Amino acid sequence: MTDASSFRQEPETTGDERATLTGFLDYHRGTLEWKCAGLTPEQLARRAIPPSTLSLLGIVRHLADVERSWFRRRLAGEAVPPIFFTETEPDLDFDGAVADPDEVATAFAAWRREVARAREITSAFELDDTFVHPQTDETLSVRWVLTHMIEEYARHNGHADLLREAIDGQTGE
Repeated sequence: MTDASSFRQEPETTGDERATLTGFLDYHRGTLEWKCAGLTPEQLARRAIPPSTLSLLGIVRHLADVERSWFRRRLAGEAVPPIFFTETEPDLDFDGAVADPDEVATAFAAWRREVARAREITSAFELDDTFVHPQTDETLSVRWVLTHMIEEYARHNGHADLLREAIDGQTGE
């Protein structure tokens, strides 16, 4: 695997809660990038042990939609459609992950754009600022969103570990 230090840095815990939360989120984003580094499109699109539909490319596509959903659609209230996910085909973000170099480039570019936009949006809010979730009517804070995103990335990085082990032949699958 590629050297981790070129993709991710340990977050600093300076006592600044915003810096800590955004640092941990960036750490997990960088970890995903690191786990995808150096793989061919075919390897990135390789699914986990059947019948799972997960692949590393599917995870990237899914997280592009998650970033877009929380930071644009929920927090900023921007009326933007998901990139890969659709209401009629909810698993398209995973199932549509094919081993095509253009598809790989598109997925990573979309994910990076959404990460950059999320950073912009988050910087415009205080951690205690709230919004109402349109589907659940729950009042959620920016702090909650950042924590939720850290958990989302941590969970998917766990999936990525298993996939990377299978790709590298460490699991014998």
